[in-house]
Amino acid sequence: MTDPVPTVFFGSGGFAVPILQALLGSTEVAIRGVVTAPDRPAGRRATPTPTPVADFARRRGLAILQPAGLRGPDALDAIAGLRPGLGVLADFGRIVPPAILGVAPAGILNVHPSLLPRWRGASPIPATILAGDRETGVTVIRMDAGLDTGPIVAQERWELVGDEDGPSLEARAAGVGARLVERIVGPWLRGQLEARPQASDGVTLTRPLTRADGRLDPARRAAELERQVRAFRPWPGTFLETIAGRIAVLDARAETGPSSPPADPGRLGPDGMAVAAGGRLVLRVVRPAGGRSMSWADCLRGRPGLAGSLVPTSPA
Repeated sequence: MTDPVPTVFFGSGGFAVPILQALLGSTEVAIRGVVTAPDRPAGRRATPTPTPVADFARRRGLAILQPAGLRGPDALDAIAGLRPGLGVLADFGRIVPPAILGVAPAGILNVHPSLLPRWRGASPIPATILAGDRETGVTVIRMDAGLDTGPIVAQERWELVGDEDGPSLEARAAGVGARLVERIVGPWLRGQLEARPQASDGVTLTRPLTRADGRLDPARRAAELERQVRAFRPWPGTFLETIAGRIAVLDARAETGPSSPPADPGRLGPDGMAVAAGGRLVLRVVRPAGGRSMSWADCLRGRPGLAGSLVPTSPA
């Protein structure tokens, strides 16, 4: 039996934790170090807070590297000093320069939560929900210098029900990704898997999300807005700009049946907001600025002027 291959793990977000955990249980690899983002200030007191991967790695007693950047010689020397035979990356959130891509002879395997080449980039899970995709998956690629452009080593797909939100889809994708990478890492190291180029058609890109992306525009259809609420949970969240200030929308559903009366898009009523094409976005749970989470009915009781007012649409 051959010795486990020294491996460096690159990851920061919660999606990466089950994948790292699976590799720790593998007899094919030995995690020699974990590269993750530096601790960042969080909360009103700006308390230094580790990434989910750093927190997990510290509890498991793993060696952690948290370079401020990856392009300098110090980062390269530190990673190369671990003498990795393989790298595995998931939810890292940083560009890996070519010099580091070449450190491990077996390359760096990237576990990406989409059916590449669809939804390359920073926010594939929200993009999948927002687009109303009928299926999704996890793809393992061998990284190259492009943005999620490397050849495909393995891929697993499943159908979507249509009620997924960001956390639930991320959790499922992380579990699938963990099992997939654990299954293929041995055959990959033994040269039993051949990576195939990604298709040149069907390429779509995503970008990092901002708080402004969470604004709900009543000029859009109710089904689109419901998907936005689900896709952007928990970040960046969704909200309405109203005469009573910004109101976060934590849960909502689309009502688009023939019983929905036509109304001005943006008109607020007892159950929610009228939207384009005569539908409604039924507001279930909201949080007014500076307040607590509550039902829409409770929100209206405390702010009677909201009923009948209009939420502005985006400028054309």
